[in-house]
Amino acid sequence: MARELIRKATLEDMPVLLEIYERARKFMVSTGNTNQWTNGYPSREILTEDIEKKEMYVLVDEDGIQASFVFYCGIDPCYNKIYDGQWLNDEPYGVIHRIATRGLKKHMADIVLEYCESKIDNIRMDTHVDNKPMQNFMLKHGFKHVGTIYLKNGQSRLAFHCNLNKN
Repeated sequence: MARELIRKATLEDMPVLLEIYERARKFMVSTGNTNQWTNGYPSREILTEDIEKKEMYVLVDEDGIQASFVFYCGIDPCYNKIYDGQWLNDEPYGVIHRIATRGLKKHMADIVLEYCESKIDNIRMDTHVDNKPMQNFMLKHGFKHVGTIYLKNGQSRLAFHCNLNKN
């Protein structure tokens, strides 16, 4: 396998980031997920904020940037209340958001997840009910569907949690 590097994204990465998320939006629509990441989400402004907060990462190989994602360890305010279930534990956790790939190579999301798991044993994610590919990805990698959370805009998301020590 090629040599990959994960690094913090920079503003110079913006053209490729915009391309990655445009491709991801088209992929979502093609798989029946027409209600997530609409109206150009995530926008250049949101990506810029993620970069400035030092939470946006890219996966790079010899052919350039292959994937992007937000990752941080800390509290996600949307995860403070969970409905129709409960988190696996209340221990410190990492959060992965907005994971997307260029679609040029296989297993890029696997490498992203391995990187995040190397930083913390407890990881939480969420996704839209129509995002079957992401749900399948999380379940394949040991995440459990643990309930429902609500975003700041009131939209619901399926909550997933993986505890590498005690799943």
